[in-house]
Amino acid sequence: MSAVADVGLIGLAVMGQNLILNIADHGFKVAAFNRTTSKVQHFLDNEAKGNDNVVGAFSIEEFVAKLKKPRRIILLVKAGSAVDAFIDTLLPHLDQGDIIIDGGNSHFPDSNRRAKELAAKGIRFVGSGVSGGEEGARYGPSLMPGGNEEAWPYIKEIFQSVSAKSDGEPCCDWVGPEGSGHFVKMVHNGIEYGDMQLIAEAYDIMKRIGGFTSKEIGEVFAKWNKGVLDSFLVEITRDILLFDDVDGTPLVEKILDSAGQKGTGKWTAINALDLGMPVTLIGEAVFARCLSAVKSERVKASHILSGPEIPKDAIKDKQAFVDDLEQALYASKIISYAQGFMLIREAAKEYGWKLNNPAIALMWRGGCIIRSVFLGEITKAYRVNPDLENLLFDDFFKNAINKAQSGWRKTLALSTTYGIASPAFATALAFYDGYRSARVPANLIQAQRDYFGAHTFKVLPEAASENLPEGKNIHINWTGKGGNVSASTYDA
Repeated sequence: MSAVADVGLIGLAVMGQNLILNIADHGFKVAAFNRTTSKVQHFLDNEAKGNDNVVGAFSIEEFVAKLKKPRRIILLVKAGSAVDAFIDTLLPHLDQGDIIIDGGNSHFPDSNRRAKELAAKGIRFVGSGVSGGEEGARYGPSLMPGGNEEAWPYIKEIFQSVSAKSDGEPCCDWVGPEGSGHFVKMVHNGIEYGDMQLIAEAYDIMKRIGGFTSKEIGEVFAKWNKGVLDSFLVEITRDILLFDDVDGTPLVEKILDSAGQKGTGKWTAINALDLGMPVTLIGEAVFARCLSAVKSERVKASHILSGPEIPKDAIKDKQAFVDDLEQALYASKIISYAQGFMLIREAAKEYGWKLNNPAIALMWRGGCIIRSVFLGEITKAYRVNPDLENLLFDDFFKNAINKAQSGWRKTLALSTTYGIASPAFATALAFYDGYRSARVPANLIQAQRDYFGAHTFKVLPEAASENLPEGKNIHINWTGKGGNVSASTYDA
C-alpha cells in the first residue's frame, strides 16, 4: 500500500470532519480514520464525496500505511483516556521521528506527561489548542501548537495554511514546549468564561435596571459591535437577543437560567490558585455558573430574602447609562485579558517554558471564540515588549482604563444600589484598585497569622530597627503568654 497522505486525522465527529475538509481545501491529502469504521464510509459517501484529497482507512494498520514519513497524525478525540488509548494503539506501527498531534481539549499536565513519554520513544508529540467551533474548523480556526519543537517545521505549513487569518497573518504560531499549547488554550477558555459572564451581566443590568426589552438590548450590542467592543461574542449576543421564537417573543427569555460548563474554566481558576496568581475574573465567572446551577435554591431564596426595589424611573438618561455600561464592559474585558496573560507569564516561570507572547495574542485575533478588535492592540504591545510585565503597563491599555473608569464605577455603583449581582464587573474593579495600591491591608493579616499561629512577618524597609531588622522573619509574643518560638517550617 502506497503512502499518499500528507497528514492523517483520527476522530470523525463534526470538528474532525470539518478540519479534514479544511485541510483538503488547502491542497493537502488527508487520511481519515474513526474507531467506528462505518463513520469513515459515511463520511466518504457524503461530506467528502468526490474529494480527491480525502482518503479513508478502515484499520489502524491501513491508516498508518497511507501516511508519508515522517507521519503526521492529528487526534481529535475525547480528552483523557481516549487520547492515551489511541496513542498506545498507534505506537507499535510508528517509527522514530513520527508526529502525534493531540487537537482535543486536553488538560495541560496530561500533555506535559505525553510529551515526555513519547520523546523517550523517539516520537514527537504536539498538544495543540483548537478554537473556533465547527465553523472555525471548517473555514479557519485559531491553532495553538506546543510540545516537541522538532515537529514544528513538519506541521507549520499545514497548520498556518488552514488557520484563520488576521490582517493576512495566520492565527497560528509555535507557542512553546511540553503542554504549553494546551495551557494557552485553557487560559483562552477561561477568558471566554469571563467574557461571557461580563456580557451576561451587562444584559442583566440593561434589562432589570434600565427596563430595556430584549430587542432594545440587542440593538445596543449591535452598536457596541461597531466600536471598541467589536468581537465574536458581542456579535453573537446581538443575534441571540434579536432572535424570536415562532410566537414572535424573544427566545432567549424562554431559556432556563442554569449555565453548563465542561471544566476548562475551572482548570484555569485552579491553576491560578496553584500558581498564586489573582485571576479573579475567571474565578468569579466559574462561580457564577455554579450559582446559576442551584436554580431551585435561588427560587426559594427569592421568596425569603429581600433586597432593594428598582423604581421604574431608575434611569433618567438612558444614553448616558448605556455609555457608562459600555465603558464598564470594555475596562473589565481588559482586566480579564491582563489577568490571563499574568497567568501565562507565571506558568512560563514555574514550568520553565519560553513562551511566544506576541504570537499568543495574534493567535486569538481570529478564528477563536474570544477574538476581538483590541487583541490587535495586545499583539502590538507584546511585539514592542515581549517581556511586558503587565498589559496594564502598556500605554494603550493604561489610557483605555483611565478613560473608562468613570463609567465603570458608576455602573457598578448602580448595580450595587439596586441589588443586581455583578460579580465579574465587581471583581474586575476590585482587582484594578488593589493592583494599583502601593499598600494593601495584608500587613494586618500577617500580624493576625503571627498572633494565632506564630507564622512570622517581615517589616517595611523604612520601618526597620534594631529590634525589627529588615528582611528577617520576625515573631512577636503579642500577649506575653504565647512564647517566642515561630512556626518557621511551613507556610499556612
